[in-house]
Amino acid sequence: MTALRQRKGSKGKESTLAEFQSHHTNCCTDLHTEKVLPGDWSWGSIIWTSVGWSMSVGLGLLCCIYLATLHENDLWFSNIKDVEREISFRTECGLYYSYFKQMLQASSIQEGISDLIHDNLTESKRTINLLQRMNIYQEVFLSILYRLLPVQSYLEPVYFYIYTVFSLQAVYVIALYLTAWLLSGSWLAGVLTGVWYILNRVDTTRVEFTISLRENWSLPFLALQVAAISCYLRPKLTALKQMVMVWLMYVTTFCFCLTWQFNQFILLVQALVIYTLDCLNILTAKQVTTLYLVQVSGLLSVWLLQFCNSMLLGSLVLSFIVAALFIRRCQSGLKTGSLLVRLGKLLLHTAVVLFLTFTINYLAKKVLQLRSDEHIFKFIKSKFAFGLTRDFDASLYLCEEAFGLLPLETVERLAGTLLLYPYIVTLLLLSGIMAVTALHNMSRPRQGSAEESNGAEEIQEVVFRPDVAYNLLHTLFYGLLAFSTMRMKYIWTGHMCAVAAYGVCGMELWTLLFNTLRCNNKVLLRLVRYAVPLVIIGSLYCKFWPKLMEELSELREFYDPDTVELMTWISTKTPKYAVFAGSMQLLAGIKLCTGRGLTNHPHYEDKDLRDRTRQVYQVYAQRSPEDVHSILRAAGADYVVLENSICYERRHRRGCRLRDLLDLSNGHIMDGPGENDPDLISAPHPRFCEAIKTDAAAYASLFTRVFQNKTFHVYRLKKKRKKSTKSSSETSVTQ
Repeated sequence: MTALRQRKGSKGKESTLAEFQSHHTNCCTDLHTEKVLPGDWSWGSIIWTSVGWSMSVGLGLLCCIYLATLHENDLWFSNIKDVEREISFRTECGLYYSYFKQMLQASSIQEGISDLIHDNLTESKRTINLLQRMNIYQEVFLSILYRLLPVQSYLEPVYFYIYTVFSLQAVYVIALYLTAWLLSGSWLAGVLTGVWYILNRVDTTRVEFTISLRENWSLPFLALQVAAISCYLRPKLTALKQMVMVWLMYVTTFCFCLTWQFNQFILLVQALVIYTLDCLNILTAKQVTTLYLVQVSGLLSVWLLQFCNSMLLGSLVLSFIVAALFIRRCQSGLKTGSLLVRLGKLLLHTAVVLFLTFTINYLAKKVLQLRSDEHIFKFIKSKFAFGLTRDFDASLYLCEEAFGLLPLETVERLAGTLLLYPYIVTLLLLSGIMAVTALHNMSRPRQGSAEESNGAEEIQEVVFRPDVAYNLLHTLFYGLLAFSTMRMKYIWTGHMCAVAAYGVCGMELWTLLFNTLRCNNKVLLRLVRYAVPLVIIGSLYCKFWPKLMEELSELREFYDPDTVELMTWISTKTPKYAVFAGSMQLLAGIKLCTGRGLTNHPHYEDKDLRDRTRQVYQVYAQRSPEDVHSILRAAGADYVVLENSICYERRHRRGCRLRDLLDLSNGHIMDGPGENDPDLISAPHPRFCEAIKTDAAAYASLFTRVFQNKTFHVYRLKKKRKKSTKSSSETSVTQ
């Protein structure tokens, strides 16, 4: 197995609300976009804004260099062999990087793209369109860029690839910086955001050891989209700037959707944020429609580029947007009446939208015969105890720590960097203000005329800024997602830094605090807004700078001799077009390092592939050698690789080991001490991965061991003898 080793060497009364509105109006009028994009062109404004932009770029580059240095120090990437570099691309990362390598090895760009469209190595006995199935346009684009740019003489392809991904992390930090700057009106908030992002690296990114993972490509574009939405929703934005922001939102949404197969689920949460803001009357009808259409346009553009991928058309987010816009159009009197009437209408409206959403989605999947994403819904049902837990695909996710609840250690780390406390305070205050604001406006009698509606919307914008409201619900919704599924925390924690920095540097919360203390000194307000973030940054520097230097001084190197030996043997001792069966994670590395064909792989968004993977994994179940041989032959395998780390797995608890999941799926009793469900039966055969090593006649007649080391055992499949034909011919002769 791969290892790293040390290198040698308040409640809201009417009066209080009115008082807050007056001060909040001043805050909104003070915070224009020209703070970020200067409009007066005075020398002071230009210099101040230039310093802010320079700080954003500097922090982005600092984060990029920091992550690249960690990657180098952990692996000694510059000094290891090419095969070791490729093995360091773990699990599905290796699969994605292999297509970048494949494009560069092709004789021309056209041939490389054609090979991807008509690929028959990734899944044996099948020809699939990889550009349709997977989100690998970034690899195609990078390979073309590497061919065209004059960098081949001094920059290896692997460095061109990883430096691009690390550069995107700089873009990520800059986007978060701009979001905090736009919300607070002070670029000090952006600086604080960047500092928090870097210090909370363990919880904000995992790019240094999962370089080509799809989220590392897509999350920077999501952060840019949030920054564009924040700018678009700012009060008193000119029509030209609104148009520019709409295009920026579209481009960033498109890039986000193009680079991650889970885009539809992330956009669904965002659509729920927009829907909630619409129900609370914080956004205008035009803004809501525009944001919805940006999402739809981005998804449909990707749908076209991915050769009409049906998974996008059958996505829940598209069904939700269609339902929300349709019901909104039909229910024109939704925002009229008294408070209780409006609350009742909203509940009914939401119920109708959800019902129509699931109806549209069900019909779309029936028409498209779509089953690509059903494993995700099985996982969700099982996670919240709404379905069976013996489903193999759902159990694979449920048993992984990354798909469990957010651990307490994460909260402790966030508190240790002083991020959690201002974040919670900001969240509570803004949530209270928005709740009071929403109830206040919903209790106001409205007649529903266009003129009155526009006026009410203008008042609403003054009471609670739409850009702040969006970011508040964004961090709330994605925070709930992160707490329910730990892997989703990387979407939340980066934006969490921006929200906390806005709370520290923004004028609204300090104004509310000073009003509560009966202190309306503008000089003191300005002093506090700048002094507090500087004090926080100074204390973080004193606390974490030595730790960062110590972390950067730790030197390790990549060490996985068993996998290197396996990959070298496969490359030199097996036919070029041989097909290998095994675990998804290992096969991704075999595809990258050797170019051999695979029976299955880690990109799990295909029903037939999931079925095949479950069948191939029978090598770790209690099945007869004849059954396993037939399964592997049906999948087109010539060789099968067995891993001791799976066959004798101890990492997971009983019931979550891969062999246990297979036993449960097959209806067999699990190994080891512990309880079993009463309907399970004893398997009639021993565990295949253990029994084959005995070289018994039943196994030796079907499999030949051709390679082994401490970690891996490789067997070549023999052809079955046609005993039935022989016996029938002998019988006829005897007669």
